[in-house]
Amino acid sequence: MIGMKELRGMSQPGDIVIGAVVPVHVDKMYPATIFTETPSSAICKTFRFENYQRIQALRFAVEEINKDPDLLPNITIGYQILDSCTVLQRALSGTLQLLTGHKEPVPNYRCQQAMPLAAIIGHSISTYSMMLAHILGLYRYPQISHFSTSSLLSDRTQFHSFFRTVPSDAFQCQGLAQLVLHFGWTWVGLVALDNDYGQQGIQMIKRDLLNAGACVAFTENIILNQQNRNAPQIARVIKESAAKVVVFFSTDIDLLFVLDEMLRQNISEKILVASEAWATSAFLAEDKYSKILSGTIGFALHSGTIPGFKDFLNSIHFSLSLDDELLKIFWEQAFGCQFQDQANATVTSEYSVKICTGSEDLGNIQNSYNDVSSLRVTYNVYTAVRVVAKALHDLSRCNDGEGPFCKGTCAYIGRFEPWQLLHYMKQVRLKTGSGTEFAFHENGDPTAVYDIINWQFSPLGKIQQVKVGSYDTGATAGDIFTVNISALHWSTGQKEQGLFLIVNSALQVPRSICSQSCPPGYSKAVLPGKPVCCFECFPCPHGEISNKTDSPYCFKCPWDMWPNIKRDSCLPKPREFLSYEDSLGETLATTSISSSLVPFAILVLFVHYKITPIVRANNYLLSCLLLVSLSLCFLCSLFFIGFPHPEMCRLRQVTFGMVFALCISCILAKTFMVVVAFKATKPNSSLKKWTRPRISYLIVVLCILIQTCLCTMWLLLSPPFFEENIRTKVGVVIVECNDGSSVAFWCMLGYLGLLASVSFFVAFLARRLPDSFNEAKFITFSMGTFLSVWISFIPATMSARGKYIVAMEIFAILSSTWALVVCMFVPKCFIILFRPNMNSREHLMGKEKRGSEKQACKQNNTTGRH
Repeated sequence: MIGMKELRGMSQPGDIVIGAVVPVHVDKMYPATIFTETPSSAICKTFRFENYQRIQALRFAVEEINKDPDLLPNITIGYQILDSCTVLQRALSGTLQLLTGHKEPVPNYRCQQAMPLAAIIGHSISTYSMMLAHILGLYRYPQISHFSTSSLLSDRTQFHSFFRTVPSDAFQCQGLAQLVLHFGWTWVGLVALDNDYGQQGIQMIKRDLLNAGACVAFTENIILNQQNRNAPQIARVIKESAAKVVVFFSTDIDLLFVLDEMLRQNISEKILVASEAWATSAFLAEDKYSKILSGTIGFALHSGTIPGFKDFLNSIHFSLSLDDELLKIFWEQAFGCQFQDQANATVTSEYSVKICTGSEDLGNIQNSYNDVSSLRVTYNVYTAVRVVAKALHDLSRCNDGEGPFCKGTCAYIGRFEPWQLLHYMKQVRLKTGSGTEFAFHENGDPTAVYDIINWQFSPLGKIQQVKVGSYDTGATAGDIFTVNISALHWSTGQKEQGLFLIVNSALQVPRSICSQSCPPGYSKAVLPGKPVCCFECFPCPHGEISNKTDSPYCFKCPWDMWPNIKRDSCLPKPREFLSYEDSLGETLATTSISSSLVPFAILVLFVHYKITPIVRANNYLLSCLLLVSLSLCFLCSLFFIGFPHPEMCRLRQVTFGMVFALCISCILAKTFMVVVAFKATKPNSSLKKWTRPRISYLIVVLCILIQTCLCTMWLLLSPPFFEENIRTKVGVVIVECNDGSSVAFWCMLGYLGLLASVSFFVAFLARRLPDSFNEAKFITFSMGTFLSVWISFIPATMSARGKYIVAMEIFAILSSTWALVVCMFVPKCFIILFRPNMNSREHLMGKEKRGSEKQACKQNNTTGRH
């Protein structure tokens, strides 16, 4: 390998060695390449205290294991840690150095046979871990990453020996999408690194958001091979977009470029959603970024505690010389000093730089190195070492004949093959400090547990990361995703008295939508060429409603309901029928009942004066029957008032038809008897046999029988029925009786008209008969009025609607019945009550004699002329 040299790091010998390739520096710079000489290696930049803390966690775990008499007794664990400096070539070189045991790697050869290599911890970058996994998988060396989260690494067909103590991004992406949707953010921007970690993660989030109905406003990439990381373009897009929420799937060091550009372009009032790679970054928790980062919410790896770790960190001393370069760099940056040596003695004296003595006390400083309040990635490194030790311990306890390998054989702890330890790695079960059990799934992933972090201002005005919820895939269904809304703080991006305003009310969660929500009563229509979250609101058409926000469509109300004015709910349609509580119905009912008393009173009068000539001359029994039928005619109108029950519907028109048929047939019989009686007074008249009372009864029975047949056929074939009519009047349910067969109704009514017409014409022809013997002129008037009323009823029903049709029919019944009562009986009652002298046989006979003489004179005059 051209230009390859041994990497900086630290090591400790042991019976078994655990290797680690991790970045302590998180940035690099490539010198200009001159093709006339050997290319120079990348220059490491940006030493990170928290990364240095992680390699100290590895050392601390190894010391704990070596001191534990119950774990790997008589076996000493050593380590070899190399700084990859986030350079892929260095990560690859360090892995080969660990495999071969030589600073100039020779593939397939192991130079340090005395110390078997158990496993390699690393890398923290998913792309680098994939490269290392392909190499380590060839030899079946167990690899455990503490921070590589790409979902691609779960593919066991490619990465046979890869494990990790950090969850896969597949779970994080599901959780982040659920977090975004939980707050109703449907218009979201996405920014990601242009590597495997960023692109895989952002694509999964995008898929979950789209599947849930949210939309992506933009997708931008942080381009790693550009000096400015494409930050100006990303910041410009964020500023111009209406999306208030932006999801960043990035590392903190690369996000730094974007944040600086957002400050330059004065971008605020945006809510940033953080992936676990930067959600708890102390590197970004600076005052100058608080305007942008306050209110940030995101996922962080679940934190853990390591008892005694803080004391261990503060016990590190330069005099121990655990390593040459890394400890020197750490010490200089931690205390802000420089070690004086021959190379920089002149420069130091010239610029008066603080000189490091090596006796400084780490307990007097507080930074991300000795901050153990919330150990996340560091705890994953600690867990990874414990997992390897537990697998080695399980391997060492194997009994011959009971082993998992061929013929029950076991592996020897002092000389085992990598694939043998790999078997135990897959089966490992480890109790954590919190009392839970750690284990790998089939694909080498642990159970996903995240903390939900919110960036808030502390009482001192400093930015801090506060846990406000959790996402635990191992919990019960209802507890997987939990957020304490009351603990959230949102930033407005505006300053007041030196601090940015914060809002901690769940009612004031920032909104991030493309279009304002459509209220109930409206439906949303997607704009052509726009995402589904960009839409316009249209009011529901007539007769339809929408009862929820952002309804995609309106729907019709049930047939018996009607939209309210806002068209956001259905109200019962008013039911209309002629009720007794209605003033019109009450008036008609009162009129019907009171009117029915009039024929009854006349009947009483007739019964009282039944022996008087005027009562006897008008067929007393037929008159009584007629008066009873008239009273029933008035009362039958009550069948049309009130709620039309099904039984009432079947009876009311039939009752009306039968009662009126009885009434008209009585009048027809009286008319027939008047005419026949007059004609029968002539000498030798053959009509005398038709003057018998039973003839009139026979006429009545015959007429009633025909009407009975018509009504019976009507009830059998197509009877009236109860109906709720919504067709006649818009927005009103007319509760009515449907006549069933209109033909049957009009046949029934037409039959009544036929009887009335016959009575009218017969009475009209006999109107000049002597007053003493007939009622022809009164019958003529009554039948004429009766026919006029019902003929007028036909066009009146054409213009009426609902209950007014029923009222018109009742009015026709009352009017026609009153016409019969007035024309047929009022003159007789007047004579009985007020002209008793006219109610005598002599008066009636006199009139009869004068009438006969006048008739005889007419005949004589006619004969003389001939």
